[in-house]
Amino acid sequence: MTKYHDPVLLDECLEGLNLRTEGIYVDVTFGGGGHSRAIVSKLDEGHLYAFDQDDDALENEMDDDRFTLINANFRDLKNSLRMYGVKEIDGLLADLGVSSHQFDVPDRGFSTRFDADLDMRMDQNSDLNAAKILNVYEQDELRNILKHYGELKRPGTIARVIYEAKEDRPIETVQQLKALLKPFAPKMQENKFFAQVFQALRIEVNDELNALKEMLTQAQEILKPGGRLVVISYHSLEDRLVKNLIQKGNFEGELEQDFYGNKLLSFKKISRKPILPTEQEIQRNNRARSAKLRVAEKL
Repeated sequence: MTKYHDPVLLDECLEGLNLRTEGIYVDVTFGGGGHSRAIVSKLDEGHLYAFDQDDDALENEMDDDRFTLINANFRDLKNSLRMYGVKEIDGLLADLGVSSHQFDVPDRGFSTRFDADLDMRMDQNSDLNAAKILNVYEQDELRNILKHYGELKRPGTIARVIYEAKEDRPIETVQQLKALLKPFAPKMQENKFFAQVFQALRIEVNDELNALKEMLTQAQEILKPGGRLVVISYHSLEDRLVKNLIQKGNFEGELEQDFYGNKLLSFKKISRKPILPTEQEIQRNNRARSAKLRVAEKL
């Protein structure tokens, strides 16, 4: 088994799913299988379908009749499940973001800690990586990515510096990019600054926000009434999409009503506020520090 992170908010996720032993469940972010193993242990006649587009995750597959691992992006949720004859499910779990395994393997290029090629692909068969974005995208495209996905200050200036630098020499490694952008990193906040830059590139490489919206849209279609949606997010861009869908019925956050003034909602909140990890869990598992868990039930 490949070394992965400990599952975040595990007990809270299991409680949120409101598991039934005969239920059909989906874990759209299998990774190291920590959440999946816990779910399967609660099933009898039920079944868990798990998704992961990262080939490394396949090494963690369980040999269990109650489990099926699907090597696909979770934006293919509905069509992939139909291949197994599944049209409705009782619950869905998503633990978003990058796994500790992906951060800890230097040549994957996700981490600012190692010098490596600027890759950041979750699907290693994809043609687009971070280096290609930096060296091929136009200046305005770079600015938009840094502004909207990294929420950086002075995104236009940073984009111009990248665009001009790559004219002289392609930007291909983590250390090249960090050296180029070091003058823009606020003192005492260098780690946060580079984390924002890398987040912006990673989201673009993997089309993460569009994939998330597609998955959530399909989830609300295939969840049975009373079925549970359980989502862990790690930054505001992800959490906002989840929150808006649950509370407003759409991703834009504008509440819609029918002719009679009834709210057009697919979910009701189970947790009034996002569920946060305890201090004990954060001390045990640092990855949990920015986690927010939202739980909703299909109406």
